[in-house]
Amino acid sequence: MNAMQLGVVIIGRNEGARLVRCLASLNTQPTQLVYVDSGSTDDSVNAARRMGADVVSLDMTVPFTAARARNEGFERMKTLCPSSIYVQFVDGDCEVSPDWLNSAVAFLEASPGVAAVCGRRRERFPEKSVYNMLCDMEWDTPIGEAKACGGDALMRVDAFESVHGFRPDLIAGEEPELCVRLRAAGWKIWRLDREMTLHDAAITRFGQWWKRARRCGYAYAEGAHLHGEPPERHRMKESMRVWVWGLGLPVFAIGAVSALGAWGLAVLLVYPAQIVRLAERGKKSGKRNWWQALFLVLGKFPEAMGQLNFLYNRLAGKTAHLIEYK
Repeated sequence: MNAMQLGVVIIGRNEGARLVRCLASLNTQPTQLVYVDSGSTDDSVNAARRMGADVVSLDMTVPFTAARARNEGFERMKTLCPSSIYVQFVDGDCEVSPDWLNSAVAFLEASPGVAAVCGRRRERFPEKSVYNMLCDMEWDTPIGEAKACGGDALMRVDAFESVHGFRPDLIAGEEPELCVRLRAAGWKIWRLDREMTLHDAAITRFGQWWKRARRCGYAYAEGAHLHGEPPERHRMKESMRVWVWGLGLPVFAIGAVSALGAWGLAVLLVYPAQIVRLAERGKKSGKRNWWQALFLVLGKFPEAMGQLNFLYNRLAGKTAHLIEYK
């Protein structure tokens, strides 16, 4: 691998020490670094320049999305390194593992049908909050061929360009949506059993988790709207679960109370029963299984708000705005 083959696009805003760690983890690699800043008010831009990255400062009068930032970073990377074959996308709050780029490039070179490859993303401080721990569990996806990757992934430049990159108007869920189009074009997505990035979610408050879950619900709704038809049926299962658990059952419970009085509240016992069912099916340690089960069920309520938010925006013809939790 040489600097002419691989470029790295980093996106961030006000990441502070997290961005410095991210850039430091990449400075020993023969790559072209492009940092895309979305209106930082800290020293992020200067830090990136000091550490050798080319900086793209987004025009913040245009609605910001991570998808747009990645696209603009990719275009700058192609200008600086027109012969690049691969591009690594990474969030500015992630530190890239030392062996990841070499391992990922080697895999793509040996697998011509694979467009994008990702590895294990871990949380830096999973013990600091239950929300960080839940993120660490979320990142632990199955090894092998996959339907989608996340924001950290190594991609073939020609594959990325062939589907015109990320949809810049998506406020969330842009990576799985890109992978839907890549797979429709005949490409594969792969998850390697390799350490890839160390992520610092820094979610320490319930309100942050709630906003993140609401954004997730919005992404499910938009993904289903774009690709919900067969055979893909993208995000249809997730959206249906949200409508049943986050909206349908509460409405049914209200109707039951109207008809049966206090006895109607018995309908709500389905929620603790679901928590128990999910915890017993969990594959982690006992404590982690129970926390995950609790928040999977609880998360259906903010996700329902996100679904309704998408529906309102669509019917009203309104532009979506980023739902930020940091």
